[in-house]
Amino acid sequence: MLSKRIIPCLDCDLQVPEGRVVKGVEFKEIKYAGNPVELATRYYNEGADEIVLLDITASHERRSTMVDVIEKTVENVFVPICVGGGIREVDDYVRMLKAGADKCSTNTSAIKDPTLINRASEVVGSQACVIAIDAKRRYVEDPKESDEHNIVETDEGYCWFDCSIYGGREFTSIDAINWAIECEERGAGEILLTSMDGDGTKAGYDLELTRAISENVSIPVIASGGVGNPEHIYEAFSEAKADAALAASIFHFHEYSIGEVKEYLKQKNIPVRI
Repeated sequence: MLSKRIIPCLDCDLQVPEGRVVKGVEFKEIKYAGNPVELATRYYNEGADEIVLLDITASHERRSTMVDVIEKTVENVFVPICVGGGIREVDDYVRMLKAGADKCSTNTSAIKDPTLINRASEVVGSQACVIAIDAKRRYVEDPKESDEHNIVETDEGYCWFDCSIYGGREFTSIDAINWAIECEERGAGEILLTSMDGDGTKAGYDLELTRAISENVSIPVIASGGVGNPEHIYEAFSEAKADAALAASIFHFHEYSIGEVKEYLKQKNIPVRI
């Protein structure tokens, strides 16, 4: 069985020239968490399997992502780096890979022009094409009321999952499950799946969302949004069938180390790389 991956996520902006890591709750209430290069180096030394750097304002500000931060990060970090935010064209993929990234994550631009997935995967390979899906629950009273959306039963009621763009600032009415399936068909190699309802809440991943996507695609799914403790990560693997778990707050603010999380998972018989 393949080892499950633990992936720290650095949400970054360019409020200062060297970039800064920030963390919010449900994509709001942003607070400072550190320097991206320093945090990435720390997580590499702690045993992270990969590191994700998301430029969370690049798409909204209609600018390119932060090449300088990536170039400095890969000087000291030797695990796969995934970069997201402001990836609009195939040239952006190429530029970020040349800067040292291993993968590029795209959300807004892929939804605006799905052929970007086809074109990028042909040039840089599916393994470098990660599609980020930022999804929010939309509750319905009657599970039969919609033909265009996949209705999922949860403890809170029936719902479907609405894809957002521009860092959660705009919703599309695109069903997240249908979109994930289309992304795989177009050549995406991985799904970075964030629950907007769970983001920063520390209440646990949206297991129903994660399970629904995982069961409908064959490419790896990274669970994101809501982790508060190692048990939540265990649930993402054991209950929601995720291939990797992404976390931010619990690592940024020293609540748990990557080593502690992996040791917990090992005791639960989840295969991890120690």
